[in-house]
Amino acid sequence: MEAAVATESLSKLNINGDFASSLPNLHKNLHLLSPQQVELAKMLVEKGQSHLFEHWPEPGVDDGEKKSFFDQVARLNSSYPGGLASYIKIARELLADSKAGKNPFDGFTPSVPTGENLSHGDENFIKFEEAGVREAQNAAFVLVAGGLGERLGYNGIKVALPFETITGTCFLQNYIESVLALQEASYRMTQGGQKKEIPFVIMTSDDTHARTLELLESHSYFGMKPTQVKLLKQEKVACLEDNDAKLALDPQNKFRVQTKPHGHGDVHSLLYSSGLLYEWRDAGLRWVLFFQDTNGLLFKAIPASIGVSVTKGYHVNSLAVPRKAKEAIGGITKLTHTDGRSMVINVEYNQLDPLLRATGFPDGDVNCETGYSPFPGNINQLILELDAYIEELKKTGGGIKEFVNPKYKDASKTSFKSSTRLECMMQDYPKTLPPSARVGFTVMDTWLAYAPVKNNPEDAAKVKGLLVIVNCFSCQFCAI
Repeated sequence: MEAAVATESLSKLNINGDFASSLPNLHKNLHLLSPQQVELAKMLVEKGQSHLFEHWPEPGVDDGEKKSFFDQVARLNSSYPGGLASYIKIARELLADSKAGKNPFDGFTPSVPTGENLSHGDENFIKFEEAGVREAQNAAFVLVAGGLGERLGYNGIKVALPFETITGTCFLQNYIESVLALQEASYRMTQGGQKKEIPFVIMTSDDTHARTLELLESHSYFGMKPTQVKLLKQEKVACLEDNDAKLALDPQNKFRVQTKPHGHGDVHSLLYSSGLLYEWRDAGLRWVLFFQDTNGLLFKAIPASIGVSVTKGYHVNSLAVPRKAKEAIGGITKLTHTDGRSMVINVEYNQLDPLLRATGFPDGDVNCETGYSPFPGNINQLILELDAYIEELKKTGGGIKEFVNPKYKDASKTSFKSSTRLECMMQDYPKTLPPSARVGFTVMDTWLAYAPVKNNPEDAAKVKGLLVIVNCFSCQFCAI
């Protein structure tokens, strides 16, 4: 019966000559597939992916591998907003733009957005910090930790690296203890009432999930209740072998699609599909704070930054530090299009200077009278207002504007050196927001807010004037 359904489903395809040579191999094996798998096959053929079946042998040979192939396709299809059909469609559009050399900022003019510049310890800073500590119990914290430390010469998960070398406290312990300290301080400042547990989410990947869970469990969650912690694992996405967005088969296994990481922008779709955002809203939470895996100083700046979001009513607040012109760090920028559209986003440093030069700023990215660029340095820590975040994700399903970066073999841009894939970045969330969205930034002193672990010892030794901080700074809400 299933074979008859499968054959009937595939026969409904309007197959042209391009697919004729490969489809007989698929037809012969249809009786092995469930109706759901046949629908996936139908979708793949319709989307120009019949090459995936060209090597399929006769029934009875590698039948288990054939079924495993569709198990993988089903995962890739379900984990991407809109499914593989949407992924292939978007990939073709972006690859066409890449081949044509289309400028993603064409028609946009940059300017400095509105935000808050804070100096540690002054009256303004203390005001915002106190407001942020009070409000912290209404925030959820999301740690983006899907990567390994390979670039550092370390083959473990980055959150297991030591935050400092005196006690050997790892980054994950530092983060959890900071959240717990902030939770207690927020409770004290609100003068009692019901003590709220601050939710703590970790986005993991295939590379980091099991090791992150092991680190937590072997250390009793570093004092946090296990029910307070939620791990969300991101899936990889299919690789593409050419400008037609043909899915690339794994060179080591012709029954598997090659996959690569999609980027930390997946955190938005994972939060939306998990249902956690609605749980948090029902519990009275108002903010979601995103942070990276190896910035040990961040929690010194978080309370004041939350206070800025509360006071200014920001839907999106990007944490930032002063930035020297042309420094290898992105700049928070307002982009205004000729058609009236505008957005406040991070523009990478290698794009900001040419963009300025092309839009009436002949000197490009230069320092102003402060000695720094007027465009704050993005450190990839975001505070989002929960209600507005949910409303936006209702429209997008958590999908973030993607990009593709193929490495071409030559100037003809007709073939790749190796397979590519679509990627997305967490900080590109504001790209789809309406004009009414209130998007700003909070600039903190670098020594207070930003000390990421990015380089291995050999590369770090090449950096002139490197400041090594051997002790941590204290603030008024905790003693870490």
